[in-house]
Amino acid sequence: MERDDRSPVSTFYADADLSANALATLGEDVAHHARVKRLEIGDRVQVTNGRGSLAIGVIATITKNVMDVSVETIRNVRPPFAIHLRAPVADRDRTLLLAEKATELGIASWQSVRFKRSLSVSPRGEGAAFAEKLRARMIAALEQSGGAWLPQLLVETTLSAISVSNDDVPILLDADGVVLSGLSSEMQTRSPVVLVGPEGGIEPDELLRLTDAGWRRVRLAPNTLRFETAGIAAVAAIHSQFGEERGDG
Repeated sequence: MERDDRSPVSTFYADADLSANALATLGEDVAHHARVKRLEIGDRVQVTNGRGSLAIGVIATITKNVMDVSVETIRNVRPPFAIHLRAPVADRDRTLLLAEKATELGIASWQSVRFKRSLSVSPRGEGAAFAEKLRARMIAALEQSGGAWLPQLLVETTLSAISVSNDDVPILLDADGVVLSGLSSEMQTRSPVVLVGPEGGIEPDELLRLTDAGWRRVRLAPNTLRFETAGIAAVAAIHSQFGEERGDG
């Protein structure tokens, strides 16, 4: 049976600390989005700051340039299991799709990595302007999913400069690797850093450099996956297998 006693709650992003019994001021983009959704003063909305706080309140003011939300309650959400995604510099649209879906599923950080084969892609997503598009797509995904944590967007890097710490499990997605469950013991105390190769695959010398540096080759499916499919599948599989005991839920 349908219920009409509660209207759906839309979620909006505010890069600010949130406090109960206070006003949260959201900018022009949010105000425009709210007007497109035909929201009005008095409508209940949710505000996320991408740093673990979710606020519920009502719209107090909405103009062309600003929307104020009168915050009633705050819920602090613990961070999900930290998955760090390292994606190839690749096709723009498909990279944005991967960023969107990875944010919905939950990742702690994103970093774009230039491989040799990245140079043959056109149009490819790289540079400061594209990084702004990535962040905007992540914010939109956070709002759509009602999430509490926005991934950290790291500066684009080269394969030779990519780094991991002793607290990480470096995972290289490779059709010839081991199954994910083979890393169960390492996943108990360390955070996965998932590196997705470029379209067309990783060059042999790049693969050798990575394996020599300790990257563990892991396969997700019997077939070769496109980079955005591989990234989405990896994040989903890791959350499913290890997330609940490490922080999801």
